[in-house]
Amino acid sequence: MASNSTWTPKQNKLFENALAMHDKDTPDRWVHLARAVGGKSVEEVKRHYEMLVEDLRQIEAREIPLPNYRQAGASNKGYNCIDEEQSNGEHAVGNFKHH
Repeated sequence: MASNSTWTPKQNKLFENALAMHDKDTPDRWVHLARAVGGKSVEEVKRHYEMLVEDLRQIEAREIPLPNYRQAGASNKGYNCIDEEQSNGEHAVGNFKHH
Protein backbone atom coordinates (compact mmCIF):
# COMPACT_ATOMS: atom_id res chain seq x y z
CA MET A 1 0.00 0.00 0.00
CA ALA A 2 2.75 2.44 -0.92
CA SER A 3 1.94 6.03 -1.69
CA ASN A 4 3.85 9.18 -2.45
CA SER A 5 5.98 10.64 0.33
CA THR A 6 3.74 13.65 0.97
CA TRP A 7 2.06 13.68 4.37
CA THR A 8 -1.11 15.67 4.94
CA PRO A 9 -1.69 17.54 8.21
CA LYS A 10 -4.37 14.96 9.03
CA GLN A 11 -1.94 12.07 8.47
CA ASN A 12 0.66 13.80 10.64
CA LYS A 13 -1.88 14.18 13.46
CA LEU A 14 -2.96 10.54 13.12
CA PHE A 15 0.73 9.56 13.21
CA GLU A 16 1.34 11.61 16.38
CA ASN A 17 -1.69 10.10 18.10
CA ALA A 18 -0.68 6.57 17.11
CA LEU A 19 2.87 7.17 18.40
CA ALA A 20 1.41 8.11 21.77
CA MET A 21 -0.54 4.85 21.90
CA HIS A 22 2.11 2.44 20.53
CA ASP A 23 5.46 2.73 22.29
CA LYS A 24 8.70 1.07 21.20
CA ASP A 25 7.79 -2.13 23.05
CA THR A 26 4.47 -2.61 21.25
CA PRO A 27 4.51 -5.79 19.13
CA ASP A 28 4.13 -4.93 15.44
CA ARG A 29 4.38 -1.23 16.31
CA TRP A 30 5.04 -0.10 12.74
CA VAL A 31 2.10 -2.09 11.38
CA HIS A 32 -0.19 -0.44 13.94
CA LEU A 33 1.18 3.01 13.07
CA ALA A 34 0.75 2.46 9.32
CA ARG A 35 -2.84 1.28 9.82
CA ALA A 36 -3.63 4.26 12.04
CA VAL A 37 -2.29 6.74 9.48
CA GLY A 38 -3.83 5.08 6.44
CA GLY A 39 -2.41 5.28 2.93
CA LYS A 40 1.18 4.76 4.10
CA SER A 41 3.34 1.65 4.10
CA VAL A 42 5.26 0.37 7.11
CA GLU A 43 8.48 1.59 5.47
CA GLU A 44 7.03 5.07 4.90
CA VAL A 45 5.95 5.29 8.53
CA LYS A 46 9.40 4.17 9.74
CA ARG A 47 11.08 6.75 7.52
CA HIS A 48 8.73 9.49 8.73
CA TYR A 49 9.59 8.60 12.34
CA GLU A 50 13.33 8.64 11.58
CA MET A 51 12.97 12.09 9.99
CA LEU A 52 11.08 13.35 13.05
CA VAL A 53 13.80 12.08 15.40
CA GLU A 54 16.47 13.72 13.22
CA ASP A 55 14.54 17.02 13.23
CA LEU A 56 14.45 16.92 17.04
CA ARG A 57 18.16 16.18 17.17
CA GLN A 58 18.92 19.16 14.93
CA ILE A 59 16.67 21.47 16.95
CA GLU A 60 18.26 20.40 20.23
CA ALA A 61 21.75 20.84 18.76
CA ARG A 62 20.60 24.27 17.56
CA GLU A 63 21.55 23.30 14.01
CA ILE A 64 18.25 24.75 12.82
CA PRO A 65 16.46 27.69 14.44
CA LEU A 66 13.10 27.34 16.11
CA PRO A 67 10.32 29.18 14.29
CA ASN A 68 9.20 32.48 15.79
CA TYR A 69 5.48 32.10 16.48
CA ARG A 70 5.07 35.52 18.08
CA GLN A 71 2.43 37.58 16.34
CA ALA A 72 2.84 41.26 15.58
CA GLY A 73 1.98 43.32 18.64
CA ALA A 74 2.16 40.34 20.98
CA SER A 75 3.24 41.03 24.53
CA ASN A 76 6.65 39.91 25.74
CA LYS A 77 4.91 38.73 28.91
CA GLY A 78 3.56 35.24 29.04
CA TYR A 79 4.47 31.62 29.34
CA ASN A 80 6.63 30.03 26.68
CA CYS A 81 6.60 26.25 27.00
CA ILE A 82 9.19 25.87 24.22
CA ASP A 83 11.76 27.79 26.27
CA GLU A 84 11.06 25.60 29.30
CA GLU A 85 11.42 22.40 27.26
CA GLN A 86 14.71 23.62 25.87
CA SER A 87 15.99 24.55 29.31
CA ASN A 88 15.59 21.03 30.65
CA GLY A 89 16.94 19.48 27.42
CA GLU A 90 14.14 16.99 26.95
CA HIS A 91 11.70 16.41 24.14
CA ALA A 92 9.33 13.50 23.86
CA VAL A 93 8.19 11.77 20.68
CA GLY A 94 5.46 9.38 21.62
CA ASN A 95 7.11 7.45 24.42
CA PHE A 96 10.57 8.11 22.98
CA LYS A 97 12.34 10.64 25.15
CA HIS A 98 15.27 12.40 23.54
CA HIS A 99 17.89 14.15 25.70
